[in-house]
Amino acid sequence: MNLIIPMAGKGKRLRPHTLTIPKPLIPIAGKPIVQRLVEDISEVTPEKIEKIGFVIGDFDEEIKGKLSEIAKEVGAEAHFFVQETAEGTAHAIACANDILEGKVTVAFSDTLFRADFILNPEDDGIIWTKQIEDPSAFGVVKTNEEGIITDFIEKPKDFVSDQAIIGIYYFKKGEDLRSEIDYLIKNNIRGGGEFQLTMALENLKNKGTNFTIGTVDEWLDCGNKEITVQSNSQYLGFLKGQSLISEEAVIENCEIIEPVFIGSGTEVSNSTIGPNVSIGNDCKICNSKLSESLIQNNTSLEDVDLTNSMIGNFVNLKGQPKSVSLGDYSQW
Repeated sequence: MNLIIPMAGKGKRLRPHTLTIPKPLIPIAGKPIVQRLVEDISEVTPEKIEKIGFVIGDFDEEIKGKLSEIAKEVGAEAHFFVQETAEGTAHAIACANDILEGKVTVAFSDTLFRADFILNPEDDGIIWTKQIEDPSAFGVVKTNEEGIITDFIEKPKDFVSDQAIIGIYYFKKGEDLRSEIDYLIKNNIRGGGEFQLTMALENLKNKGTNFTIGTVDEWLDCGNKEITVQSNSQYLGFLKGQSLISEEAVIENCEIIEPVFIGSGTEVSNSTIGPNVSIGNDCKICNSKLSESLIQNNTSLEDVDLTNSMIGNFVNLKGQPKSVSLGDYSQW
């Protein structure tokens, strides 16, 4: 099976954190979002992932190297495709046409999930959904009594279904999806000014592809600072009971309230950490109290009392603020 991950977006809602690194490489519970996504998908599919197509923007070689390592860890080969202009979900997938063949899963990179099912590779197609109260900002599906999808509706103004499409899709025949997307692009068929994946799915359905839904238990978004911090907290909760503190971290005279992730080389002293805190590698935390926060690498915090905060790499912060969002190399 091949896996395609569109991740070329600029992550504007998560600035300043995405000014220096792409949003999919922001860590959640100690691992980049895209790594969490790849690992979680590999757990729910019984088939080996052969190729991972990363649809990227203008990423440097260091970032490509990190993505290659993520693919390698699940036994897959990384392929890179550049999306030069953002023209919709179908356009992003089309950039990876070279590996859009055979059994294919498409997963958009800011989607994390928890699911209690195993993907059936013999299904024609599976659209992963989550039941939500207000689905008006999402694409939704309607199903018949047999659980087969009968309609795809993009951002409905009036209620038609509460099954929101979360951004993960499986196709038994990737070539069929490629053909439908190519048709949309060649004929400039757009919805809302963009090439929409739901339009290709509708065409496939009308030609006999039976799509079923795979319902997830949890759907975590990473769109802006507030919900990224919340997603970090939730994901730490999923991992509670596992060993999340590096053996190479130094912790002295501290109260640790789990769940907490602390990375390699980090030194924490005279502090209360947790609950729901992720601290990256090579940080120094002293005389501080942290809860519900996400701290990246090589950052120094002293005399702070923080909650609901997101702090980047190489930050120096001492005293004062209670809730902050600081990008890389900030000083306070």
